Amino acid sequence: MSTEHQLIVHADAALLAEAVAARMLVRLLDAQSARGTASVVLTGGRVAAAVYRAVAASPAAGAVDWSKVDIWWGDERFLPSGDPERNETQARAALLDAVPLDPARIHPMPATDGPDGDDPEAAAARYAAELAAAAHGSAALPPFDLLLLGVGEDGHVASVFPEQPAVHDTRTVTAVRGAPKPPPVRITLTPPTINTAEEVWLIAAGPDKAAAVGMAVGGAGAVQIPAAGVGGLHRTLWLLDRAAAAEVPATAVTLR
Repeated sequence: MSTEHQLIVHADAALLAEAVAARMLVRLLDAQSARGTASVVLTGGRVAAAVYRAVAASPAAGAVDWSKVDIWWGDERFLPSGDPERNETQARAALLDAVPLDPARIHPMPATDGPDGDDPEAAAARYAAELAAAAHGSAALPPFDLLLLGVGEDGHVASVFPEQPAVHDTRTVTAVRGAPKPPPVRITLTPPTINTAEEVWLIAAGPDKAAAVGMAVGGAGAVQIPAAGVGGLHRTLWLLDRAAAAEVPATAVTLR
């Protein structure tokens, strides 16, 4: 089956967040219609938080059976539980605490006050084992219906930074030390894991993202611009505001 690639531009960041939220709800409903459950991998950042708040506020949120939604994370800052910089903390405040999820289906990445202490390699291995335990049959990973990614100013996705070891890592989950963006210690899904998702959505807003988005869409190498090396098995969406799309060729753009 061929993979669909599409780039959609919205007028501003607020409209982008509302549109992504609407798409996310439809994707969850479609997955549940097909097999009864849905699985989503969350990201962090300002736009992601706005998306999650819009999902929670949407009247359509009530149509989703949240008790049958699995929540995973693409990466995490390796900090204590509840730290405001953790993606988990952000997602809980914006969405997860507002909908009736099954706590057993929420899978946060380990924190420094967890059983592995301040050992990010052990914590990454623990998350890899949790993913494997949720997989079907002999698979190493559970199915991901939707995987959300922000795009950094340098083209990083999750905590896979340009020219860093995680770009080349073939394990499912890896520890990151010395990240160029603080905090320096993180845990992340690797590109091969990201690329197992049915759909990958790359979301970016603001002029500071324009150069990286333009290079990624324009064919940059995945080592230099990790966003260029990820995509869904069946669908890859670039969801942007006009400022982030400023350096994308007009022929690649669908305006909304």
